[in-house]
Amino acid sequence: MHTIDDLLGARCRPLRGSEHMLDARRVEDLLVLLPDWSLVEHGRALRREFHFPDYYRTLAFVNALAFVAHAEDHHPDLGVHYNRCVVRYSTHDVGGLSDNDFICAAKAERLYATRHD
Repeated sequence: MHTIDDLLGARCRPLRGSEHMLDARRVEDLLVLLPDWSLVEHGRALRREFHFPDYYRTLAFVNALAFVAHAEDHHPDLGVHYNRCVVRYSTHDVGGLSDNDFICAAKAERLYATRHD
C-alpha cells in the first residue's frame, strides 16, 4: 500500500501473532499517508481527534465509524465527547500496529472528509 487510495481499497483480514506487527519503517511510510494521525503508546497505536460542531454530528460520525468497524471486523477504541471523538487503533492480537489499523484509519479519514456540518 503506497497511496491513500490503496488503503481505502484494501480490506482488513484476521491477523494473529507478532509476525504481523509492522516494523518502524513501514509504520513511518504509512503514517505519511495519514498526516493528522499520531503514534502513541511507544508506537504501538494510532490516534486522532476528530472535531464537530455539536453532539449530534459527533454521534453521526461515531455511528458511521461503527458501521465501518463492523464491515472490516476491526474495531477502534473511542472516546466520545460533546463535540469531538478520539479514535485509537491498534491490533491487540499482534501486539501493536498492523496494516488493518492503517486501513481503518484511512476509512475514518474518508468519513470525516465527507461529513456535512
